[in-house]
Amino acid sequence: MTAASDTTHFGYETVPLVEKQAKVDNVFHKVAGRYDLMNDFMSMGLHRLWKDALISALKPAKDRPFRHLDVAGGTGDVAFAVLDAGGPQTDVTVLDINAEMLAVGRERADKRFPGDGRIRFVQGNAEELAGLPGNHFDAYTIAFGIRNVPRIDAALAQAYRVLKRGGRFLCLEFSHVDVPLLDRVYEAYSFNVIPPMGRMVTGDAEPYQYLVESIRKFPKPQVFAGMIEDAGFRRAKFTAMTGGVVALHSGWKL
Repeated sequence: MTAASDTTHFGYETVPLVEKQAKVDNVFHKVAGRYDLMNDFMSMGLHRLWKDALISALKPAKDRPFRHLDVAGGTGDVAFAVLDAGGPQTDVTVLDINAEMLAVGRERADKRFPGDGRIRFVQGNAEELAGLPGNHFDAYTIAFGIRNVPRIDAALAQAYRVLKRGGRFLCLEFSHVDVPLLDRVYEAYSFNVIPPMGRMVTGDAEPYQYLVESIRKFPKPQVFAGMIEDAGFRRAKFTAMTGGVVALHSGWKL
């Protein structure tokens, strides 16, 4: 249960826990239309390679039904890649709390997979997953979304609930650079380049100031791996990529 006095971080700002979700929603409301374009600029295209690594680790089944849940994936990048990599019986549910992000995803899906009933977009909260059955999905992914969740432990518990036995949890998230010199370059780039770039591309720097601050507040990969295990997952591990800019976390419901 959440107490009225509970607080959390919104970037570097301390806010009441009950207020964070609305603040995060406002961030993505502002940038939804150019979210994917900004990802290309901001990561210099590397986000596509990181997502490719996620799909390679996922290995969706080609010869049997494969039910997949992609959380915080409103614009559809990961979901589309899962459909491309899987077989004809692959079925993807995209869940996002932000209606504007989902609208972008639906529009993109209509163009890329016209009339395809294998993908659906659902508005919902990662902390509750209301309406989604337990022990149902073969895999759960969340890419660059877990750090925006006010109660990460609740989201992990829900991920465990909806997965089948033998199901896999995969999380792609910004991490902590630990390579000498690269850490300084990354810090300077994050705070001095990304927010102004966000203003140029989306018309607003504030969401990207939040983004770089939220990355610094996210737990280190060893700590997050422990949180995944605390939720019940086994064989929790992570792989650092691009010098620690990003980490791919995984765990199994056994």
